Amino acid sequence: MGPLEVDPKRADELRREGARVVDVRRDDEWAEGHVEGAEHVPLDQLAARADELGEGPIVFYCAVGERSLMAAQALNGAGREAASVAGGIAAWEQAGVPVEKEPA
Repeated sequence: MGPLEVDPKRADELRREGARVVDVRRDDEWAEGHVEGAEHVPLDQLAARADELGEGPIVFYCAVGERSLMAAQALNGAGREAASVAGGIAAWEQAGVPVEKEPA
């Protein structure tokens, strides 16, 4: 997959190549909006739910890139291909990646 941190453009390329996109933010943050097609696994649940992530590369994101970097480091340490979006969802939105909002 390459570097541990990727910019939104590369993250979107990885997504189009089949990487899973996983949001590691809290439930309330997820409800405020998330990357279209992303899965939601809060960081504090990641260890218990890692088997749900299947095989293949994963791109994690959070609000600014700190929690997603921790997630990517943990999965890379376990032998998985994982990267973190530098700048988080804000950077993805600025790059024009579609974001879904929960209905009010």
